[in-house]
Amino acid sequence: MAFETETKAVILQRMLDATDPSIDKRQGSVTFDMLAPAASEIAQAKIELDNVLAWGFADTSYGPYLDLRCGERGVTRKAAVKSTGQVTLSGADGTAIPVGTEVSTGGNTPILFVTAAAGTIASGSVTVAAEAKVGGASGNVGPGAIKLVLGALAGVVTVTNAAAFNGGADTESDADLLARYLETVRRPATSGNANQYRQWALEIAGISDARVFPIWNGNGTVKVVLLDADKRAPVTAKVTEVSDYIESVRPVGATVTVEGAAEVAINVSGTYTLKAGATLADAQAQILAGLTDYLKTLAFVDPVVRYTQIANVVLNADAVVDYSGLTVNGGTANITVADGSVAVPGTVT
Repeated sequence: MAFETETKAVILQRMLDATDPSIDKRQGSVTFDMLAPAASEIAQAKIELDNVLAWGFADTSYGPYLDLRCGERGVTRKAAVKSTGQVTLSGADGTAIPVGTEVSTGGNTPILFVTAAAGTIASGSVTVAAEAKVGGASGNVGPGAIKLVLGALAGVVTVTNAAAFNGGADTESDADLLARYLETVRRPATSGNANQYRQWALEIAGISDARVFPIWNGNGTVKVVLLDADKRAPVTAKVTEVSDYIESVRPVGATVTVEGAAEVAINVSGTYTLKAGATLADAQAQILAGLTDYLKTLAFVDPVVRYTQIANVVLNADAVVDYSGLTVNGGTANITVADGSVAVPGTVT
């Protein structure tokens, strides 16, 4: 039921109509003034009833109310995941680097990381494992992004990261949680069927999609191929986490293989005519960003990377006026990736 017509005026009039006609009910009378505030509160309560109705259905709910609805089917929101990688600290030999040493990217919105293992500087440097201080995709920083040492070692040692940090993922969004909830309803999982293996994989934070290949290597075998939150192959630790979880819940007798999707690099090369004031670096960065966004839409959805779409990516780059000699992986044809593989951005030259 909708309550749009249940306004204060309508409710007040019904209350006045139900009052003894011998009593003065004109505006400004005691009866009118006593009933008006109550009518206002009742109208507000009916508005909230509309919200209760919307929040009770998964596709019109949100936030904590969506959590409650999904919880009825055992679907819980996935927490944020911390990115991981390695940092190299340089300084005087013998300097101890304790677990929990904080380092940062610096800048106006610094991203903090902490070392996950202890080390001692030898031959001028030491490389140790580290992770983001808090979960989220913001921790997925590129090589050389980590520049500052915080705490007692500030000014004593320097820090950098030779390789990117990855694996970080934000708290599951309402849209993604709803999609998983609807999948449990629309694709029933039971007795270890393919749907159930997919749902088991998607329950792990940081996994955005999974493909299941039943009987891939004979009777009783199952392969589960994963994508992370960035639509790329997950880090090894995340693959292991999914594998361990599936092993704990799978039917007896199944032989399960879990692996990250095979990445197929898409390399773009060409000659670009630039807008006045634009640089080649601008063009490369913009094309790479557009290529990344395009390839994400294809992951486990469409196996064909279309040459014409990449040409559109190039032309949509703000720094580019035109191009010539454009090639994708050395040619001008579409690229088809195998089932269980994923196209990822390569180089832009």
